[in-house]
Amino acid sequence: MNWFTHIEPAHTQPREGRGMSSTTSRIHALDLVRGLALIMGIAFHAGLSFYPGQQVWVVMDSQRAEGIAWTGYWLHMFRMTTFFLMAGYFGHMVYHRRGAGYFIRSRLKRIALPMVAFWFPLLVAMGTAMGWGFSKQYGIPMDQLPPPPPLTAETFPLTHLWFLYLLLVFYVVMLVARLPLALLDRNGTLRQSVSSLISKLLGSPLLVLLLSLPVAASLFMHEGWVEWFGVPTPDIGFVPNTPALVTYGLAFWLGWVLQRENHGLIRLSKLYLPYLAVALALTVGALYILHGMERTSPQLDGNDKLIYTGLYALAIWFWTFGFIGLALRFFNRRGPVARYIADSSYWLYLIHLPIIMAMQVWMLDWSWPAYAKYAFILGTSIPVMLLSYQIMVRHTIIGNLLNGPRKKKEASS
Repeated sequence: MNWFTHIEPAHTQPREGRGMSSTTSRIHALDLVRGLALIMGIAFHAGLSFYPGQQVWVVMDSQRAEGIAWTGYWLHMFRMTTFFLMAGYFGHMVYHRRGAGYFIRSRLKRIALPMVAFWFPLLVAMGTAMGWGFSKQYGIPMDQLPPPPPLTAETFPLTHLWFLYLLLVFYVVMLVARLPLALLDRNGTLRQSVSSLISKLLGSPLLVLLLSLPVAASLFMHEGWVEWFGVPTPDIGFVPNTPALVTYGLAFWLGWVLQRENHGLIRLSKLYLPYLAVALALTVGALYILHGMERTSPQLDGNDKLIYTGLYALAIWFWTFGFIGLALRFFNRRGPVARYIADSSYWLYLIHLPIIMAMQVWMLDWSWPAYAKYAFILGTSIPVMLLSYQIMVRHTIIGNLLNGPRKKKEASS
């Protein structure tokens, strides 16, 4: 038997809850979760120009607001962990249903090809917006701006498409790891036992603690870690930083494992309220430690850093599980609005950054309050991007590339 291409048999039916179905059925709330995680990234980037204090973004607005900074802190804490957990979940669903051959082809089409195709146009558009911003903010003519650094493996600008690159890394690692595992665990007993154990632990804070320990350790030991921005973004260079690999790799693995045991997710739907309450308390505690400190450089050491790192790592997972549980509890129905959000979010996230940056530069000197500017950027850019999705993507070859054929009901991510 070719263990690499073996499609595992469906497991026993899990207990069903509100809107839940079997292990092999699609849970529609998770499509919405994945889409909202990407849209949170748009909201996060749109607020960066309004942070009080020193410059953290390509352009800093004349108006600032602490509340926008706190919102960005909160969104950035769990948005990508949630996304990678969902990516692992749906990735295993594709592998489970269609086998390794289809899985590889679909990942090349849906992840690798968009990354390659969109990278250069987006880089040019963002470079133009950045040049405009520097010129407007500092009075430097665009033709006199310094050139970008030379492209090397260490300086290569992955831009916000780094999440696609990291996904490809995780796919390769998972496929390679399956080869010896499938030989050692031919009937799938070990893998099923691990999935069952993780599923049961979802109902206990013990799993959050176990996941938080390696995340906290990687953050604490990361040289030059800027505490305010949490897990460092691996957007420069082909070798991701350790905290990103650990945090997002764990999330991806967890989603891959949990796809075997959908009934474990039911526990999250019942525990969303205490998980969110604990997450909020942890976040308030972490912000209290950072209160009044600079956001652009490392600020903590010793016990303060140890306590903060523990609070932050725990908050990551409590927010992630609480957010997923909330969606499972209240939004696990296949509605047209949720479906549209899920379908359009990939396109919106791909194209949003140069649009957001251009609007931030355009509004730089407006006398409006920061909150009004922030709302205007989101309230204008998102409808425009949705219109572009409807006209240019949804029923075109681009939509086929990003989301698959619309008439086929397949498990895709």
